[in-house]
Amino acid sequence: MNLYNGKNQETLIEMSSAGDETGDLAVISGIGGEVAGEDNGPYYDPSNSSREGEIPGNSEVLSTTTETASLIHDPTKVMQRKHVLFVKRRFRIDKQVHSKDSVFFCDGVRRIDFILSYVDDPKDAEKKMERRKEFETNLLKTGLELETENKDDSEDGKTYFTKIHAPWDVLATYAEVMHIKVPIKENDIPQARENPFDWMLKPFRLNPTIINPEPDYFTAPFSKQRQELFLINNPETFFSPSTRNRIVYYILSRCKYATEEGKRKFGIKRLLNNGTYTAAFPLHDCRYWKKSHDPKSENERYTLYKKWARFGQFYKEQPLNLIRKYYGEKIGIYFAWLGFYTEMLGIAGAVGFICFLYGCITKDGNIWSEEICDAELGGKIIMCPLCDDCDFWRLNTTCESTKNSHLFDNAATLFFAVFMGIWVTLFLELWKRRQAKLEYEWDLVDFEEEQQQLQIRPEYEAKCTHHKKNPVTQETEPYIPISNQALRSCLSGATVLFWISLILICIIAVIVYRLSMYASFAKITVNMKKVRYIGTFFTPQMATSVTASVLNFIIIMILNYFYERVAIWITDLEIPKTHFEYENRLTMKMFLFQFVNYYSSCFYVAFFKGKFIGRPGEYNRLFGTWRNEECDPGGCLIELTTQLTIIMAGKQIWGNIQESFLPWVKNWWVSRNARHHPEKLYSRWEQDHDLQDMGQLGLFYEYLEMVIQFGFVTLFVASFPLAPVLALLNNIIEIRVDAWKFITQFKRPVAAKAHSIGIWHQILNGVAIFSVVTNAFIVAFTSDMIPRLVYKYAYSTNDHLPMKGYINNSLSIASVSVKSSNFERHPEITSCRYKDYRYPSGHSLEYQHNMQFWHILAAKMAFIIILEHVVFLVKFAIAALIPDVPSEVKARIKREKYLTQKILHEYELNKLREMLAGTGSCAVNKEVSVQAEKVELLSEQL
Repeated sequence: MNLYNGKNQETLIEMSSAGDETGDLAVISGIGGEVAGEDNGPYYDPSNSSREGEIPGNSEVLSTTTETASLIHDPTKVMQRKHVLFVKRRFRIDKQVHSKDSVFFCDGVRRIDFILSYVDDPKDAEKKMERRKEFETNLLKTGLELETENKDDSEDGKTYFTKIHAPWDVLATYAEVMHIKVPIKENDIPQARENPFDWMLKPFRLNPTIINPEPDYFTAPFSKQRQELFLINNPETFFSPSTRNRIVYYILSRCKYATEEGKRKFGIKRLLNNGTYTAAFPLHDCRYWKKSHDPKSENERYTLYKKWARFGQFYKEQPLNLIRKYYGEKIGIYFAWLGFYTEMLGIAGAVGFICFLYGCITKDGNIWSEEICDAELGGKIIMCPLCDDCDFWRLNTTCESTKNSHLFDNAATLFFAVFMGIWVTLFLELWKRRQAKLEYEWDLVDFEEEQQQLQIRPEYEAKCTHHKKNPVTQETEPYIPISNQALRSCLSGATVLFWISLILICIIAVIVYRLSMYASFAKITVNMKKVRYIGTFFTPQMATSVTASVLNFIIIMILNYFYERVAIWITDLEIPKTHFEYENRLTMKMFLFQFVNYYSSCFYVAFFKGKFIGRPGEYNRLFGTWRNEECDPGGCLIELTTQLTIIMAGKQIWGNIQESFLPWVKNWWVSRNARHHPEKLYSRWEQDHDLQDMGQLGLFYEYLEMVIQFGFVTLFVASFPLAPVLALLNNIIEIRVDAWKFITQFKRPVAAKAHSIGIWHQILNGVAIFSVVTNAFIVAFTSDMIPRLVYKYAYSTNDHLPMKGYINNSLSIASVSVKSSNFERHPEITSCRYKDYRYPSGHSLEYQHNMQFWHILAAKMAFIIILEHVVFLVKFAIAALIPDVPSEVKARIKREKYLTQKILHEYELNKLREMLAGTGSCAVNKEVSVQAEKVELLSEQL
């Protein structure tokens, strides 16, 4: 028997008497099932209170309906009356027998769809109590059923837990409102032909029952009036737990709780912000390390932990359909994207590793390195000092660093730069196809995301003092005047510029550190005969580069910590109207800051260091004091590689510690006492309450981390072919760490729908385009590839060994001033060499750039233009040739739409025939003919 008729629902108070073994458990519920005799207790209709808008007090005898109403609206008073004879309960539950590690009410029948928790807070206690009273009363009016656990039954003795159940009538009503798609017929479209090489992938496959936990159905938006059309075998399990908690959260976020200062206050989010409730979350279905004793529990959390969240499963595919079923499409699409990105990194990593092997093989065979290491050539070349306090040095002291530089500065670098430009296009285009397939499989093709995007944020409504009529809906809605918006935008923009300027100041500070540190290391050297090594492997240049990179990484982490909070603050200051707009604005601010913060030091090393140093006698100086920094004698490319390695590896290590270790420590500390309790006493809601909250921006930080990594992999990959390898290794760990974190350390998040990765795709596409430019400039200006090619084909006179003599050709000659301190220490040295293309002293164009310099510069610019055009041409050609939606998916979408329409038309036709049989009306008969023609037309189209 269904009692959900009318706006105000009848309510039932089910409470234990003082003699019950269950203790003081207050149960506040709407009637969701059959009502049998007197044992059901008295009923209360909120509309029948003694005075409108006022709830009677509880000073009267408990047997009256007035007292019952008071208990509904004042759960705190219910808990305080521990030994009063309550209304006889319908269900008698023995607390020692009934396990609290369950996802059902105490009757063992009604599923817990959501949990609200609160404590007796002395601050504004009465106000919060009134808010809870009004909020829970309005929840009851919507048809939800509530059951409250006394704080004395909780582990800490302070927390109340209100359990929420959505009965069938509520689920059916809001499923129609939210346009939730449900099965109408099993999918009869034949599956795609099996790949003959699938047997090779069998070791990486999971059990089919885990990969596809549910059959494939044709679906249609739910309609309460057409329930017989859908495949409803069991109303209790027809809607999955994730769908149920999404519906309940939809109600919670729109439920009114007060009218203050003439404004309607509503939404669970506000109640959480003002401390009325301490937490609101859906339940995990069991403990992650063992199955629930309840046979009605799906144990999906346990399955995900065993088959997905353990590192031993790193080589297995992800159970994306089960992830989507348990967590919702938004989290499912993130793990699908992360898995696909990791798969594509496997290709890039393999090619990058081959290029690195090529550098290792040819390390000792290149002529210019041999010339530098030769005691008769490099050993006799005296180089000019690298800083004001430095001494002369011999070229062969850079033998090892030059060989190491060749690992990354070789012919394979050019190939890999072009390959990565094509790879990034393939990655983005193939992801579109994978995403389109998931949209079809997860019923997101007609997902009305725009409707969800246009939902106004409660914070917007709360802060808006102006209202105007919407020209479309003709309803009054809040708005912010343009002048106010402009002022807020200017303040936000100024704040962003201030923090970006702060980053640049920190970069300059690191540069000053480099200059002063190198000079300090240089003072250690007594004379030029001693080897300038720190330890065994590091020269002063390398030691300076490493320590500066570490310092820069520390500064990056500190700035990140503060800017994350600043970005949220200034985004809140702008008061975005919708959740979609809020996330997009925050995403752009965070990415812009992270882009400058992480990449600015790399841009300095790649494109500025060693490029504007001047010449001996006329060096350019920073602030007129410090001589501009020169590159390592082995070249700036090896320094860029060092910088990338330290920042990229350090970020990944710190990120994994922050994401996994810190939540584990927090959870361990919170549950250090309760985790040893038996599950009969340590309830499922208490276990989940002790877990960390993922927060509204949980996935935002996951995407941001991966997009920053994507920038390292693409923007500077010409200098570090092993970057994709490091990213691949990190992501193999990242997938399992994220899975472990979601399964074991976080509360179950509210299921949410999403058909794509959103604005992150546009950001990835922008990074991909920019990466073509940066890699072209790295090859042209940071590496020595172009100068070597120009010498080989234009200036070399040796046909058999065209690179012989390159080192001598690339070094200019400067005379040593008699006034310099170096001349006083080494009067026998009258000239030194430096890396540049200038005329020597005594020439008519003394110290001016020679013709070879301009030839090399022209070759560099031509190389950049040609490389960019070739790569962009290939990128756009690939993007045009690869359709965003596979033809097979397009065909399946058309087939499903046709069959769905046909089923709906046949259903309407049968309904009309039934009406015709009962009434014999001519109008009905005509409607039947129209519907029959529609069905015939659809059949002809098939």
